[in-house]
Amino acid sequence: VQLQASGGGLVQAGGSLRLSCAAPLRTFSSYAMGWFRRTPGKEREFVASIDKNGVSTLYQDSVKGRFTVSRDNAKTTVYLQMNSLKPEDTAAYYCARAKRIAPVREAGIYDLWGQGTQVTVSS
Repeated sequence: VQLQASGGGLVQAGGSLRLSCAAPLRTFSSYAMGWFRRTPGKEREFVASIDKNGVSTLYQDSVKGRFTVSRDNAKTTVYLQMNSLKPEDTAAYYCARAKRIAPVREAGIYDLWGQGTQVTVSS
C-alpha cells in the first residue's frame, strides 16, 4: 500500500502551498494521520497530526498558526495547508498513518509512510 504525497514545489518566503496525501486504505478513517519533514543532515521531525475524525490536531510549535492539517475521509486524503512559509520550512514532507486514533507526535507510532514531496522556500 502506498501513500502518495503531492503538492510540493518552489515558493517564495511568505507564500503558501497545499500538500495532499492520497491514502487508498480501506481503514483510512480508523486511524490518525500525520505529516513529517526531513532536511539533509537532520533528523526527521514531526510537523502535524490529525485524529481519525478530523477534529483533534497537534502541531510542532514552529508551524502553529501557519500550517493547518485536515482530512477528507470520503476521499481518503489528508492535507497540509502551509501559509506564511519560511526558508526554514524547506524540506521533504512525508505523510504517514498512525497506529492510533488520536493525533500523535512520535514517529515510531506510525506504520505506513508515503514518499516525500519536496518543498523549497526561497528567501
